[in-house]
Amino acid sequence: MRFVRTFLLLSLIPGFPMGIHAQTTPPQAAHSYTAAHQAELTRQFADFLSIPNVAADPASLRKNAEFLLAQLKARGANAQLLTAPGLPASVPPLVWGEFRTPGATRTIVFYAHYDGQPVTPSEWDTGAPFTPVIKQVDGEPRIYARGAGDDKAAIFAQLQALSALQAAHIPLKENIRFVWEGEEEAGSVHLEQMLMANRSLIEGDLWLVCDGPVDQSRQQTVVFGARGDAHLQITVYGPAHPLHSGHYGNWAPNPAMMLVQLLAGMKDADGHVLIPHFYDGIVPLGPIERQALASAPVNDEMLRKEFELGHTDGAGKHLLELLNEPTLNINGISSGQTGTHATNSIPHTATVDLDLRLVVGVDGKIQQQRVIDYVRAQGYFVTDKEPTREELLSNAKVAFIHADQVEPASRTPMDLPIAADVIQAVKSARGNVILIPTMGGTVPLEVMEHAANTRTITVPIANHDDNQHAANENLRLQNLWDGIETMAALIAMP
Repeated sequence: MRFVRTFLLLSLIPGFPMGIHAQTTPPQAAHSYTAAHQAELTRQFADFLSIPNVAADPASLRKNAEFLLAQLKARGANAQLLTAPGLPASVPPLVWGEFRTPGATRTIVFYAHYDGQPVTPSEWDTGAPFTPVIKQVDGEPRIYARGAGDDKAAIFAQLQALSALQAAHIPLKENIRFVWEGEEEAGSVHLEQMLMANRSLIEGDLWLVCDGPVDQSRQQTVVFGARGDAHLQITVYGPAHPLHSGHYGNWAPNPAMMLVQLLAGMKDADGHVLIPHFYDGIVPLGPIERQALASAPVNDEMLRKEFELGHTDGAGKHLLELLNEPTLNINGISSGQTGTHATNSIPHTATVDLDLRLVVGVDGKIQQQRVIDYVRAQGYFVTDKEPTREELLSNAKVAFIHADQVEPASRTPMDLPIAADVIQAVKSARGNVILIPTMGGTVPLEVMEHAANTRTITVPIANHDDNQHAANENLRLQNLWDGIETMAALIAMP
């Protein structure tokens, strides 16, 4: 089943049908609304997904922003696109909307992002990442398209929750703001600049970050932090150009072999990082966080089978425990050629991209420096630029290391009064709720907290197996309907 963009706006016009009981709760109103409009809402979600949203296509990102601006205005929001002085027009704007509530004592800000990861159409089953397709998986419908799970579902759920509340005449009790970003998948490079330029519009008592998946058990999660992220690219050098492996093998150093030997020394067989001081500075979880982890379901065996893993790292610790430790991950290695393109040669260089996930207390720049110091301790001359001929000739081993940007980790205390209100609201929609101190992924929480002088709590809605950041990204439609109920409960939170 395929959809083309029609921009159906039937449910975008605030309607007020009669007959809904005055005591209807926000989740009940959302449930009734989605049950009555599922086919129509599915078409509208497909229309939204059909607008390309990758960073390489700024014109389409702008279309996304303008589309969302129109949707907010159609629901009666005071809305505009926000940017910052001096930024080029190609930088995707923030989509901002606000509903002021007379007498409200708090302001809640909902964050999500409308941009998505790059796409390689040939890797998708359909060959068309922006032509949404419905498929049955285990007897349930899922919609396949880039952005379906990460993160357009959250934005669409918030919009439809507003429509459901308006249709049921359920008033808002707080001031509600929406901030939807268009650069999250590109590292939120300009987010802080845009937030600081519009501080009066984005400040709030709490930012609710609606990104990421729910628990693998499909139970709703409320997450109080996120790991940070830092990157390093390491290139090591062999001969000035590829050499015949028969003529020069055993004599000319092979950079691919040098690199894998270097990397192999960074971890032990259980995945524990061996780089000196790598785990220094971690702020330990408090008793409330430890109790939350102890109460959360352990899905490791289910995931091991789903991912077809013969073993897992961590020396017996389960996944949720390990999310509270820093990581060192190889994103990819490049050297020479493989398969039909392989040649019998010693390659010129070998390069690895390292991804360092951070936890609270671990500074990203310091963590990068620990890796650099380790490489230097293995006998490498380390440079932060392409090495010169003289440097290559005068040093036995040379490594060019580029340290990329850093996003800090963040964690909100679980015992804040406003956190209790969020938990209760989510429970009213989803029943049992799993509380998680830290999510594994990285979201720019620290930037939000600094610019808006606020705290952040994450309430995701996507399914855990949504192929986030990969081909055939999808959203289980039941997660969308559940998400609309959850967003309704939070938007109308007392």
